Amino acid sequence: MDINDLLQNLREALEITPDNDKLRAHLAQTLLTAGKAEEATTEYKRVLETSPRDSKSKLGLAKAYSAMQQWSAAIVILEDLHKQGPPDHDVHLLYSRVLLQEGSNGKAMDIYEELLKRWPDRPDADLDEQFRVTGQGPEPDYDDEDYEDDGPPGDLRASDLIVKTDVSFADVGGMQGVKDEISMKIIQPLLHPDLYKAYGKKIGGGILLYGPPGCGKTHIARATAGEIKATFISMGISDVLDMWIGKSERNMHRVFEVARKNAPCVLFIDEIDALGANRSHMRQSAGSHVINQFLTEMDGIDADNEGLLIIGATNMPWHIDPAFRRPGRFDRTIFVPPPDAEGRESILEILLKSKPTKDVDLRTIAKKTEHFSGADLKAVIDIAIEEKLRSAMKTGVPEPMTTKDLLKGAGTHKATTREWFITAKNYALYANESGLYDEILKYTK
Repeated sequence: MDINDLLQNLREALEITPDNDKLRAHLAQTLLTAGKAEEATTEYKRVLETSPRDSKSKLGLAKAYSAMQQWSAAIVILEDLHKQGPPDHDVHLLYSRVLLQEGSNGKAMDIYEELLKRWPDRPDADLDEQFRVTGQGPEPDYDDEDYEDDGPPGDLRASDLIVKTDVSFADVGGMQGVKDEISMKIIQPLLHPDLYKAYGKKIGGGILLYGPPGCGKTHIARATAGEIKATFISMGISDVLDMWIGKSERNMHRVFEVARKNAPCVLFIDEIDALGANRSHMRQSAGSHVINQFLTEMDGIDADNEGLLIIGATNMPWHIDPAFRRPGRFDRTIFVPPPDAEGRESILEILLKSKPTKDVDLRTIAKKTEHFSGADLKAVIDIAIEEKLRSAMKTGVPEPMTTKDLLKGAGTHKATTREWFITAKNYALYANESGLYDEILKYTK
């Protein structure tokens, strides 16, 4: 039978028995198989309205969201299925894949490791290749020479970690609250060392920035180093995680040692949720050992972290182990929202500085781009430039961008922060015992 005929038959049968959840779930699955994910989503939601504990329909809804690349919506469902159990191979597999798509590499690896422990005879070739799980040989021997600046090839070196930065706070639009917090942590202590010493305050510490993607968390970290002419080190999950047992922890120690030797230093850790996922979700995985090593380095038990400012950035603070926010570690957690109208105006001015423009009304554009992130504003400018290039290719005459061009670009592009706030608001409403997400609730109101 043709798939369209089957769908028609199922719909006709549902008209006769609209309360038949099993039949509706079958329709939803058939729609998903036929590539009609949006329609499948509608049917799965109707099933779950009357049967909220139907795990198969929940998984089906997560698959439908995944097919539409709505990763955050899929993750919320899969996280619930993973926590509530019972263990399910398909849930683990899809959860790992979706986390990987969203950029949560560390947690995706932990979920896949858990899958392999439960179902060792059912691996996934794509995830094996991604996480370098197969083909492991004997662990190589590493000695203390690995920590020298000119260590053996393949090991982390200072020259590989230190990044040059030529931006400062003047290049960051808006974000005044974040700038003030960072200033108190490292800029003012360097300017007034005796005053801080009198109060027993150290230079440095930890600041955790969270908020929707594209709002300037990486940019502000880089600008902090530029503001005080400090060393800047950007550490990602790929710099630390290694297939060999114990090597990831040694890599972590290596990064901190380089930072300490080059103080004052800003050590920036992007997507810190990949390194700082909740240990209770990891059980005995290797990721738990990496987290313990990271916490040890932050505490500075065996070394002095004076002059070391550690800035962590995440789009998903709800995935971070609570131990990270203990005093002495990331003791300042700062919400980085989309820029306000004044901030958007400032960002537009910076982004348009080297672009050909004519009589651009930045204030008008800023008003029309509410909820836009810095990355969204850059996309608006890119759209306007592309339109101008198309016109110039026809006429042979390049023309500057105007307010009208940029407003047209703003009308074409949609704010990417909205989906993040949908997910974040759920956590703020139902998982906010510590008050961590009060700023999100305040912003959304």
